[in-house]
Amino acid sequence: MEDSGDSSKKGLEGTGLDLPPNKHGNLKSASSDQNLKDILLHIKCGVCSQILPAFCRLSNHFPKLSFVYADIDECPETTLHIRYTPTFHFYRDGERVDEMFGAGEERLHDRLWLHS
Repeated sequence: MEDSGDSSKKGLEGTGLDLPPNKHGNLKSASSDQNLKDILLHIKCGVCSQILPAFCRLSNHFPKLSFVYADIDECPETTLHIRYTPTFHFYRDGERVDEMFGAGEERLHDRLWLHS
């Protein structure tokens, strides 16, 4: 790899490669562990905050179902198995019968309808 001459550059700039510009702002470059944690936290919050209003609305559409919101940062022991946020678990008679990953109001509605 060719030395770019500036060892203070980090992340994508520090690669020394001639990379195409990102036109949509959807490419982030982490330059430290803390920076990566911050980026992931922002992404996690962004996805969850997109579906949370729909989750609340849907709780009104399905009054016979119970809805529980659990923040993985506030419930770390019981949500330890969660690998992707948001994750929706569906229970019947105390047993988990289904699981859905990702945000999607229509998908969530359909899954709730299926289990109602």
